[in-house]
Amino acid sequence: MEEKKKASEAHMRATAKWEKENYDKVLVRFPKGTKEKITNTGNSLNGFIVSAVNEKLDREL
Repeated sequence: MEEKKKASEAHMRATAKWEKENYDKVLVRFPKGTKEKITNTGNSLNGFIVSAVNEKLDREL
């Protein structure tokens, strides 16, 4: 069985820098129970939220 290799510190720093330059990060708060409802749809939390935001933007822009 092959062991998983951990990323080097340099690789983690480079990844963090790339993400900071290419993505916006947003904290979202929902009432308790919302997370479970979203995961019950079969989507990831991030995927569901990104999809919902993009659909709303498409309608309004």
